[in-house]
Amino acid sequence: MDLPQPDPDLPHLADVVPSVLAAMGFDGFDGRIPLDRDVAGACVLLIDGLGAELLDTYAADAPVLAGLRGRTLSVGFPSTTAAGLAAIGTGCRSGEHGFVGYSFRMHGAGVVNALRWRPHPWGADLREELVPEQVQPLPTMFERAAAAGVAVSVISGAEFSGSGLTRAVLRGGRYVGVHALGDLAATVRNTLSENGFCYAYHSELDMLGHLYGPGSPQWRMQLRHVDRLVESIVEDLPSGGLLAVVADHGMVWVDPEQVVDVDDRGALLDGVVGIGGEPRARHVYAAEGASSHVVATWREILGERAWVVSRDEAIAAGWFGERVADEVWHRIGDVVAAARGSAVIVRRKVEPLESSLIGHHGSLTFAEQQVPLLLASG
Repeated sequence: MDLPQPDPDLPHLADVVPSVLAAMGFDGFDGRIPLDRDVAGACVLLIDGLGAELLDTYAADAPVLAGLRGRTLSVGFPSTTAAGLAAIGTGCRSGEHGFVGYSFRMHGAGVVNALRWRPHPWGADLREELVPEQVQPLPTMFERAAAAGVAVSVISGAEFSGSGLTRAVLRGGRYVGVHALGDLAATVRNTLSENGFCYAYHSELDMLGHLYGPGSPQWRMQLRHVDRLVESIVEDLPSGGLLAVVADHGMVWVDPEQVVDVDDRGALLDGVVGIGGEPRARHVYAAEGASSHVVATWREILGERAWVVSRDEAIAAGWFGERVADEVWHRIGDVVAAARGSAVIVRRKVEPLESSLIGHHGSLTFAEQQVPLLLASG
C-alpha cells in the first residue's frame, strides 16, 4: 500500500513562530522560513480552518487575503486544531509535542479530549490529574521569547484562558481574552504599535465549516468578515510591523455515501479497548495481542475509504514528523486510520455531536494538509 508522506519541499506550520522571532532579531530561533529582517513588532494570526485550497477557491470573497497569498505550508498529521496550536506554540511536530489528535490515550487517564481536557467522550475536568505543563513539558516558543526579552501576548477567546490546552502549548505570554473580531483586531494593533510579539487566534470560520460545510454561504460570509479583520490590521501596520496569517488545517465536505459508523459495525470493535482521534483521523487502541487482527479487520471493512496502518507503519511514513518521543509513542493508536476522499469514520452513539457535522478535517489530503502563509509588512 502506497502511503502519503510529508512533502519535503513545503515548510511546516511549526516553522512559522521561530522564523518570525528570528526576523525580529532574537538569537536562538531558527528562521527556517526566509523573512525580511529588521522586524520591529509582529503578529502571527491563526485563522482556524482556512485551508489553502479553500482560500484559492473562494478568493473573490477574501480579496485582501488573496492579495497576500504567498507560500503554502504543511500542517502535518493529524490536521486538527489541537495539533496545529501545539505546532505553533512549541515549534515542533506532533511526534515531539505529543498532541497526536483531537483525542488520544494518556497514561492513567484513558482516552482524553485535548481541547476540553476531559475524558473522551465525557467526564470531569482533568487539569489536576493531568497537569498540562507535564503533559507537554517542552518549553514553548512564547516562554523562550519572553526569556529573550520579548513582550509576548497570546490573544484568543476569553473562554480559553487557563484551559488545559492553553497551559500546555500556549503558555509563556500575557493572555488577553477577547470576545469578538473587534477587540481581537484592536489588541493586535496595540501590540504591534508597541513593537511586541503576539499570537492571535480566530475560531469561527472552522465552526461554520463544521456545521454548514466549507464553501457554504454561511462559511463564505464568515470568510468575508475574516478578510475585513485582516484588512483592518494591515491598514494600521506601523513601520517595521509584520503580520503573518496562517491556519491549522483545511476542511472537506462529508460524502453521506462514504460514512462508516464504528458503533454500527461490531467487527470494528472486536479486539479494541479504545478509540480516539476524530472522524477523519482515528487512533485505535487494541487489546494485548490483538493489533494484527484489528489492522486486518479495519483494512477489510474500510477498504479504499482510508489508509489503515499500524503504529510503526505510520511512524515510519513520517506522519508524526521525523522523531517520535518515547512518551508520545503510547499516545498513538496501535492502529491509525486516515480517511481518504470525503469519507468519515464516525461513532453516532458515542460521539453524536461530532458524527452529525458535515465538514471535517484531520487526515492527509491536500485540502486538509496545506494552508497559506500570508505576509504583510508595515
